[in-house]
Amino acid sequence: MVALSCQFQPLVCKSYRSNRRTRPSAFCSMQPSQNNIKVIINGAAKEIGRAAVIAVTRARGMEVAGAVDSYLVGEDIGNVCDMAEPLEIPITNDLTMVLGSISQATAFGMRSVVYVPKIKLDTVSALSAFCEKASMGCLVAPTLSIGSILLQQAAISASFHFNNVEIVESRANATDLPSSDATQIANNLSNLGQIYNREDISTDVKARGQVLGEDGVRVHSLVLPGLPSSTTVYFSRPGEVYTLKHDITDVQSLMPGLILAIRKIVRIKSLVYGLEKLL
Repeated sequence: MVALSCQFQPLVCKSYRSNRRTRPSAFCSMQPSQNNIKVIINGAAKEIGRAAVIAVTRARGMEVAGAVDSYLVGEDIGNVCDMAEPLEIPITNDLTMVLGSISQATAFGMRSVVYVPKIKLDTVSALSAFCEKASMGCLVAPTLSIGSILLQQAAISASFHFNNVEIVESRANATDLPSSDATQIANNLSNLGQIYNREDISTDVKARGQVLGEDGVRVHSLVLPGLPSSTTVYFSRPGEVYTLKHDITDVQSLMPGLILAIRKIVRIKSLVYGLEKLL
């Protein structure tokens, strides 16, 4: 029997810390208990935290065991999430107290799901060494969107057949551009033995977008209020255009990936970077 507790917050694991401007992430501890996986959600009052509460409550074989946030402390998390009935789980700002309420939560090591779109590789290496030493499962996921991962995989396959590629993304807010999704796609397409857009790879015209890496992959970022979070990859050669597109309209898109990650991480005893490795 395994129980899992997860929290959403900027990446912090022992002495390792990422930039606090990153999006929420998740940390989990496991313990023997009932058959259900128990989940503690930190940042539970935030949009992604509320979505996680509802998703975990509805998922078979898991349950919300605690809610942590500095906002709406004392409120029932079920009421905060507008659920039909309260969960009888008050929001607390003390994660240690929540973990202590689950018997032997830390005695059996941590199981972590970390959603952090941008993280330095040396931080990942430090976390990996920590997890290896502690035999502690940890998923560091730049994205929890399964659709985004499928887009990335399809782009890699297409790159072997086309000589031109451009990435066009749209976002409602002008923060961290190019986005982590666009950057990840560009990185995936680099070092595959292909040079893209040879006819204008050296142009410095700003309207042509930003070149990421040395392989000629260009990214164009549209920022307008009301736009969905969208990523489109255009591949072309004479007489043919191949288009891949993925839209995110709601944080609900992250929940299937989160639930999958929770189910998988309880069987892992080391760090895994990227949800795609668990698909």
